[in-house]
Amino acid sequence: MFRYLLLGSGLAFAAAVQPGPLQAYLLAQVAARGWKHTLPASFAPLLSDGPIAALALLVLGRLSGLMQQSLRAAGGLLLLFLAWTAYRQWKRPAQASALDRTAVPRTLLEATFVNLLNPNPYLGWTLILGPTAVMAWRQGPGLAATFIAAFYVTMVITLAALIFVFGSARFLGSRFQRALLLISAIALAGIAVSQLATSLPRIVTALPF
Repeated sequence: MFRYLLLGSGLAFAAAVQPGPLQAYLLAQVAARGWKHTLPASFAPLLSDGPIAALALLVLGRLSGLMQQSLRAAGGLLLLFLAWTAYRQWKRPAQASALDRTAVPRTLLEATFVNLLNPNPYLGWTLILGPTAVMAWRQGPGLAATFIAAFYVTMVITLAALIFVFGSARFLGSRFQRALLLISAIALAGIAVSQLATSLPRIVTALPF
């Protein structure tokens, strides 16, 4: 059991601290809304990974290359929209700091969609988490449950810690906060362009005409 506990925790920590669409989105939201209002977004993997795991284990491996790249392109478009939103908040800092009652649920919902369109969880479940969970299940359902629980508990805790660390920058003043917001917008746009640059040529190549 300790082996799967350690394996699940280690994989989750590595996945959470690596730069990616979800991390860039969290940075943008911390800069715009503060760490307290962004903290619920750390639970996004719990909402998104259920469908991701099911798709990865049952469907994703059977999809054509065109469908896989279309999903990646859709994620790139969503990230471009989020980058534009962060840029607009940077241009109007007064509005960026004005929080409303819908800020928290909107942040959690957006983070869930970012993770749904992020190719990393699909690849992780297809190549790493899925096979390990199956192997653990064959040794005992409790081991599989331990592995999955360790992964998601560690993931949520690590993301929450990152959000808090990102948020500590707010104490350095409004000028630094605006710079952080601009950096996050650039990061979101950069990841989006990278995903689109990779997926669109492959989509064109895979088209039957």
